[in-house]
Amino acid sequence: MSAPDRPAGTGRLLTGVAWAVLLLGLWLWGRAATAGNSAPTTGDVAAVGRPLGVPLPPAHDPLDGAAPQRVEIPSIGIDADIVRRGLDGEGAIEPPPFATPGAVGWYGAGTEPGTEGAALFVGHVDTETKPAVFYGLSAARPGEKVRVSRSDGKIAEFTIDDVQVFTRARFDAQKAYGQREDGRAELRLITCGGTYDHASHAYTANVVVSAYLTGESDGAKSRA
Repeated sequence: MSAPDRPAGTGRLLTGVAWAVLLLGLWLWGRAATAGNSAPTTGDVAAVGRPLGVPLPPAHDPLDGAAPQRVEIPSIGIDADIVRRGLDGEGAIEPPPFATPGAVGWYGAGTEPGTEGAALFVGHVDTETKPAVFYGLSAARPGEKVRVSRSDGKIAEFTIDDVQVFTRARFDAQKAYGQREDGRAELRLITCGGTYDHASHAYTANVVVSAYLTGESDGAKSRA
């Protein structure tokens, strides 16, 4: 799938209201959903999904806990610092600060990347004048790698296994955020997609890239 369609003119920086709509389902899901895993889904609007014939490696055993510091997706040119974020007054994940649209936000009260469960990363798609950190996220493809540098010096290596687009009207929080398979360390990277609605000051859909842990390496050796 190509990058999400956008209206002519400059982009728009997501507002707090737009992010609340995007991620409010996380708060509701965490409080009300019953235990259990969600089966893979193509969402309301299919993006790439999991194409037949794409070989995927076996899952790696989960790692010990450590905070993430940086995320790289070489295939689409993402290389960004990670900032810890919490929930705002509306029960939504706080996005990265407007002053740093090149940073990726990590929901720090949730899963640490590399440990069992689904860790959550969020990022802006654009600003008033230029693309932001997750502008090209919808171009990610199953089989591509995501590398997360952690505070323990390790690099958690994830493989993308699913790319979806969910419309805002029928956003399913459990499908977006829920762990897909028991025992796995998983990762979700989320931004806005679709078209920008000037009336609501929000995008019409959400891009959700899913990945799972398939390896680890020593960060110091990788930089040598």
